[in-house]
Amino acid sequence: MAGIFDSLRKTRNAVFGQIAALLGTGDVTEQTWDDLEELLIRGDVGVETSTALVQRLRQRATDEGIFKATVLQRALEQEVLALLPAPQPLSLDWPLAVILIVGVNGSGKTTSIAKLAYRLSHEGRKVMLAAADTFRAAAIDQLKIWGERAGTPVVAGEEGGDPGAVVYEAIQQARSQGMDTLIVDTAGRLHTQHNLMAELEKLRRVLSTRVAWAPHETLLVLDAATGQNGLAQAKQFTRSVKVTGIILAKLDGSAKGGMALSIGNDLGLPIRFVGTGEKMGDFAPFDPQAFAEGLLRPA
Repeated sequence: MAGIFDSLRKTRNAVFGQIAALLGTGDVTEQTWDDLEELLIRGDVGVETSTALVQRLRQRATDEGIFKATVLQRALEQEVLALLPAPQPLSLDWPLAVILIVGVNGSGKTTSIAKLAYRLSHEGRKVMLAAADTFRAAAIDQLKIWGERAGTPVVAGEEGGDPGAVVYEAIQQARSQGMDTLIVDTAGRLHTQHNLMAELEKLRRVLSTRVAWAPHETLLVLDAATGQNGLAQAKQFTRSVKVTGIILAKLDGSAKGGMALSIGNDLGLPIRFVGTGEKMGDFAPFDPQAFAEGLLRPA
């Protein structure tokens, strides 16, 4: 199974390796700060987060008397680690834990659902999937295929049907079959379409009336390759839906892993899992230390 360090290879090679080279030798100069900020922005850390990160480093350099670039590199790793949200376990201590999965089409939502189901099943949980994206026949079919690969039953309705009815039926079946976890797929049309957000709120109401305090988790799937555009998606979803965490998908295929720093700095949301490869088991709980090392340390 691919790990977080290996999955950051493209990000490391594209930009963050240049940061390591910049801080590898010599003294810290004014040019060092300018070059560092430019590289961070190019690494999809984002302008606001990059500026804040460099400001904190400059203050540390003053306070701690840092003159050598090699010492600054260690301080940078510590500051990156401070930006990354602390890991949080999923809230699963319920008779039926309900996890709502949201995200735009193409973000890796369906595969992330399957990988999460596969992981939880191997941890001993009894998992069922609900195909509540009824707006696309392909979405229903894809979830059925991935559910079969993960060894997880899927409750689905007809294309164009009521997503709330699918969720209602899935809750009934999950309880009757002794399941303890229900993962709900949702529509993933563009985040600029406000009717999508209204539909998600409706699903939340259906869940809350059938299962106490549900959904217990609402996870937003972001495609790591979208970089700062993904952050804009996240902001829209968090304004409309009570997102409790992020799944960062396709990390291995992206050179924009630096966006994770913006997720921590701008949104304050925990990253729960990252997609580290194409195999079913390539799905790792977020580890801030491994992530920071994967960005800034050579292989």
